[in-house]
Amino acid sequence: MIEADDRATAAALAALPLPARFEVVTAPAGLPRTKPRALNVALPLARGEHLVVYDAEDVPDPGQLKAAAALFRTGSDRLACLQGRLVIDNTNDSWLTRCFTLEYAALFDVLLPLLTAAHLPVPLGGTTAHFRTQVLRELHGWDAWNVTEDADLGLRLSLAGYRVGDLPLSTLEEAPAVLRPWLRQRTRWMKGFVQTTITHSRHPVRALRRLGPLGLLCAVAMVPGTVVSALAYPFAIALAVWHLASDPLPTGPDFLANLVTATGAVVFAAGLGAMWLPALVGGLRRGWWSLVPWVLVLPVYYGLVSAAAWLGLLEWLLAPYRWNKTDHGLSVTSRTGAMRRRS
Repeated sequence: MIEADDRATAAALAALPLPARFEVVTAPAGLPRTKPRALNVALPLARGEHLVVYDAEDVPDPGQLKAAAALFRTGSDRLACLQGRLVIDNTNDSWLTRCFTLEYAALFDVLLPLLTAAHLPVPLGGTTAHFRTQVLRELHGWDAWNVTEDADLGLRLSLAGYRVGDLPLSTLEEAPAVLRPWLRQRTRWMKGFVQTTITHSRHPVRALRRLGPLGLLCAVAMVPGTVVSALAYPFAIALAVWHLASDPLPTGPDFLANLVTATGAVVFAAGLGAMWLPALVGGLRRGWWSLVPWVLVLPVYYGLVSAAAWLGLLEWLLAPYRWNKTDHGLSVTSRTGAMRRRS
């Protein structure tokens, strides 16, 4: 799929001897010029019972398509999507990519498999998502104006009574290795979560009725909860540090003072555990022993996530539909050898 005025890409594709199974589709002129709009243009042209969205720079497991087809064949008709597991491929490029690797291990190898097993709402990732084509048409495709159209679609699937399943095969993905592109990408994600929150908070009673109390709690925690917790993160850390520095731990038998202190300590420890434990478990499941020390750096990394949340909120106010694109093909330490720094 290319834009109508993208002559450079059109010329490059015309010069390639593409196999017959590939088809270049030109999107009609119009707005927004986003990935979900391109997907919506292509959706009516899909001829198969199933379709899959991959990012062009990703490296999926060769067995993914057959595995997905087998799971769809044996699964319920309400199984509308299978999401593969994203794995950062250029882990050793920088400290950012090491933390990104641990973040994805926590999300795709620990948290999301639990949610899918419990048939709870899942905000999809933007790639390695396998769908029943008819369900996508029933839901009218993607929201072309949402800059995290995948997360929005995951919630719409749940609200329509469908569920997402786990496809336990990996797709290798290149992550931004330096701060500026990482921040631009994460700002877009946070802005999209704000858009998704606004879209799906208009009918809370209907959402409760369709998702149930636990499903609604999960949806709130995963989408608006991600943004709110990131916005509050630096203030919560500053408050904890201030209390520890200015108000020593009570030594007397004052029950109320001890209760408040103990509650704060438990909440603080639980927050660190929620940050460290899934990343540690996910990394060890992958056998990444060298990344274990980097788990301790995650509080700093999530400080940057907080900065992205604030920038995303600002950008939602000033430029809600701007799509911050991410350059790829810059990896130095890709494990597949498929991506190398351009000379």
